[in-house]
Amino acid sequence: MYWASLIIATIIYYHVYSYIPRRKEKNMRIPRIYHPELLSSSTEIYLSDEAANHVGRVLRMSHGQQLQLFDGSNQIFNAEITEASKKSVKVHISNSTLADNESPLNLHLGQVISRGEKMEFTIQKSVELGVNTITPLISERCGVKLDGDRLAKKLQQWQKIAIAACEQCCRNRIPEIRPVMQLEQWCAENDGSLKLNLHPRANQSINTLPLPVEKVRLLIGPEGGLSTDEIAMTANHQFTDILLGPRVLRTETTALTAITALQVRFGDLG
Repeated sequence: MYWASLIIATIIYYHVYSYIPRRKEKNMRIPRIYHPELLSSSTEIYLSDEAANHVGRVLRMSHGQQLQLFDGSNQIFNAEITEASKKSVKVHISNSTLADNESPLNLHLGQVISRGEKMEFTIQKSVELGVNTITPLISERCGVKLDGDRLAKKLQQWQKIAIAACEQCCRNRIPEIRPVMQLEQWCAENDGSLKLNLHPRANQSINTLPLPVEKVRLLIGPEGGLSTDEIAMTANHQFTDILLGPRVLRTETTALTAITALQVRFGDLG
């Protein structure tokens, strides 16, 4: 009787626990991968080296598994892996569908470059929140010095962070990370946007801004804030000072709080 019970228990154990991984695999989210060239249905392509490394080495995917590709055209492409090795991944694209997850608010973030991982964090989260364009800025109190090759590498790194954020949050258009600009040069640009600058003594809030608004240019200063001359300069370039609340926020918190409030007021959050 003991051995019969043990055999039955063993059979049940292996049936149950061999089934669980298959359930997990079946319900596992299909990875989304960005492809830098335009895609089309009913074709076979090789993934870019970076995407192939991620799919083959990191995710350890193999022949027959499903992927979802996007190329920045606001479409998603269903694909299946037909060849996979450590160096290359080939996929067959079956079909495509339009998937517009973009906010009706066109939001351009001008962010004075912050130290360390703060800038990367701001880029990642602002992309998730729907920002269309990000311009890294240099101001009087900017504590980061970048030039030459180091600057070029940073821009490439920031663009990769934006792409990875789109893969994660299901955006199918890739926000542009523009070249670094001087603060006044950026403030002087005019593209028909409502220009906003956060100021601790402003008389307006985002909730008091008049409707409708379709384009916003949002300026976020450095940790030490903008200088008196810079604040005066933003006023000369028709920036509206706004107040987020009674507390002083760090620069990365300020950016995400303001973007969220703008998307709730004028975009597609809430």
